[in-house]
Amino acid sequence: MKRIFIILTLFATYTCFAQTSFPSYYKQSKKFDAQLKAIVNEVGLDSTFDAGDDGKEQISFCVIDLTGKQPVIGGVNADNFIYPASVYKIYVAMEVLKQVNNGEYSLYTSYVVQSPNDVDRSKEIDYDPRPLLKNNDTVTVNYLMDLMITRSDNSAANCLIDIASRPRINQTMHQYNWHGSEVTRKFLRRTFEDPGYDTIRGTQTSALHAADFMYRIYSDQLISPWVSRQLKVLLGRQLDTTKLATGLPSSAIFYHKTGWWDVYTNDVGIVEDGNIKYIISVFTPVREEFVRPRLKELAQKVHELIKKMHSK
Repeated sequence: MKRIFIILTLFATYTCFAQTSFPSYYKQSKKFDAQLKAIVNEVGLDSTFDAGDDGKEQISFCVIDLTGKQPVIGGVNADNFIYPASVYKIYVAMEVLKQVNNGEYSLYTSYVVQSPNDVDRSKEIDYDPRPLLKNNDTVTVNYLMDLMITRSDNSAANCLIDIASRPRINQTMHQYNWHGSEVTRKFLRRTFEDPGYDTIRGTQTSALHAADFMYRIYSDQLISPWVSRQLKVLLGRQLDTTKLATGLPSSAIFYHKTGWWDVYTNDVGIVEDGNIKYIISVFTPVREEFVRPRLKELAQKVHELIKKMHSK
């Protein structure tokens, strides 16, 4: 009982100190903010949406222009904390790679899958040939990482959360001031959660935190250059290209992670198109089938804006 109380108290404390301001290493521009707000309005994502049991919710949106000498940040409700769905798997991947980098185990260390972690009954990407994980399967950490990021496999994520451990994931999160974005839950029903996590609040994050995470990858500052580049490679093999990716030109490379569940549809990543480089992070409380055309248009307009800003 004491352990449960401590865990709940810690997460309540983290939420109270959630980071909501832009870090000082970014340049802020009122003009950039206004341009991004206009785009959000144009694509119809400026409303307050019905998020079911979560009540009324707004999007969380952030862009970091990396094309110039100094990164310029802007957004709409960038500090709004919202359910990230599978996007928070990037935070899990960070801690696993950190521990590998520290020599605690290898990417090729074997791991035995145990129930109830094997939750998936269908593939998030149906054309992916890799079979679903099941109880007693023996796989490597590297295999789990690839499944979790590229196919957004929930069973793999549950296993990796156990390997990394939530306290250690969140300790690293706090080192980067991502308070409020702690990983609190696995991807399974609360009745199967570990003691102390069965009644805890659901995981949330903001477009600001997710964008800042991607900036650290881009600049080789996420733990170490090795961790940053390993994760960037994984993000570059993302199999879900049905959201922001549909609005990007064929010449662009998009290193990203998507997430979707119930009314939430999200995408965050690094766009590189020749000299044009930026980070785009969007979390919406809108069902995927309704928001896909808006995300396509959002990506197109942001890309056009960044390109125009640097065309002189």
